[in-house]
Amino acid sequence: MVLFPNLCRKKLIPFFFLFFFFFFFHLFLTFFFKHSKREIKMRKIDSTKVRPLKSEQLLRIEDHDFALRPGFGGSPIPVGIDVQVESIDSISEVDMDFTMTLYLRHYWKDERLSFRSTKNKSMTFDGRLIKKIWVPDVFFVHSKRSFIHDTTVENVMLRVYPDGNVLFSLRITVSAMCFMDFSRFPLDTQNCSLELESYAYNEDDLMLYWKHGNQSLSTDEHISLSQFFIEEFSASSGLAFYSSTGWYNRLFINFALRRHIFFFVLQSYFPAMLMVMLSWVSFWIDRRAVPARVSLGITTVLTMSTIITGVSASMPQVSYIKAVDVYLWISFLFVFLSVIEYAAVNYLTTIEERKQLKKRGKASGMYSIDAVQAMAFDGCYHDPDVDMDLTAFSDRCEENATRARATSVSNVGPARIKRKRSLKGNVGRIILQNNHVIDTYSRIIFPSVYIVFNFFYWGLYI
Repeated sequence: MVLFPNLCRKKLIPFFFLFFFFFFFHLFLTFFFKHSKREIKMRKIDSTKVRPLKSEQLLRIEDHDFALRPGFGGSPIPVGIDVQVESIDSISEVDMDFTMTLYLRHYWKDERLSFRSTKNKSMTFDGRLIKKIWVPDVFFVHSKRSFIHDTTVENVMLRVYPDGNVLFSLRITVSAMCFMDFSRFPLDTQNCSLELESYAYNEDDLMLYWKHGNQSLSTDEHISLSQFFIEEFSASSGLAFYSSTGWYNRLFINFALRRHIFFFVLQSYFPAMLMVMLSWVSFWIDRRAVPARVSLGITTVLTMSTIITGVSASMPQVSYIKAVDVYLWISFLFVFLSVIEYAAVNYLTTIEERKQLKKRGKASGMYSIDAVQAMAFDGCYHDPDVDMDLTAFSDRCEENATRARATSVSNVGPARIKRKRSLKGNVGRIILQNNHVIDTYSRIIFPSVYIVFNFFYWGLYI
């Protein structure tokens, strides 16, 4: 009886082990199938999402120190540049600068960024990866302002190829200085350049060059400016030396601008010509009409001063003479000399009249004041001979009128017609007799000299 329980206990032990094994195996299968069903269900719900592979892991960015340039300690890294000019936004003569929008592209090779690709395709990234890798530190020499466009996102692109070649492109607007020469303004041609250079790496560390030679610089076909005609774009390169850091590679974007002359002809040259010709009208006005000739001379002088002031206000204050200054100031001189010419005519006429009065003694009894006093009184020159002729002519006209009234009414019409014709003939004779010799010569000399000046001016500057 004692052996029976021990025997039963030994027979039941394998059954207990089998029971626990199948129990735990059942629990494991139940949990596994539930988790698998849930995962399959989630995949069915959103089958478009794929687990992303981080670019940093693919490019092994964490495995390298990108604070150092590629090939540090060895030969300088070549960095190719090409530029596409989108537009020239403005040219300022006052500030002596220009504003340009362009696409700047950099090409270099960094083996640290190489990756495996079965299809040999490149990867393109936006600006977020730029801060984690090494990029060339190119800047614009003599720039005043510049910015990278950020509408709708920052206009920056990074493209990495499997062999480590990198393309870095960005869209920039830059305002830079242009050293202009205005000695031939507005008949001038300005040569400006935009200069690119590495800021930190000299020629021992970085070699900057045009990627495709002269074809590295391209422009938009529709680039145009209101005041300039773009003659040419060209690319060149050179070296720049700094005493503290050494020699640096420098690239140049050169362009020539020829100014349109038509605007300045309408705004400056043509009005100046009209004022000079208007001043010549005073040579044909009777020398006794002092207010008319003086007013005309002062008006032309003030108008020329306004034109000169307007042109100077839109130009930088340079210390040399511009081409437009030569034309305007010589035109001003012609206008001013026309005023001086009448002053000389008036003065010489007064002296001549005084001499005649001294020779004749007293003036005629029909005048209570002499000619000099009359001119001072009413501002007009009075010739005694002409005045007496006009008075005699007036008296004769009155006598003829009295006789005409005594005759029949039928003779009134012919008498008036005869009197008008006599008046016109005497007025013409009076004007011709009172032309001063200076006015006569001025009518020929002033236009002739001004025409010769225009021939020399336009022949020299065009």
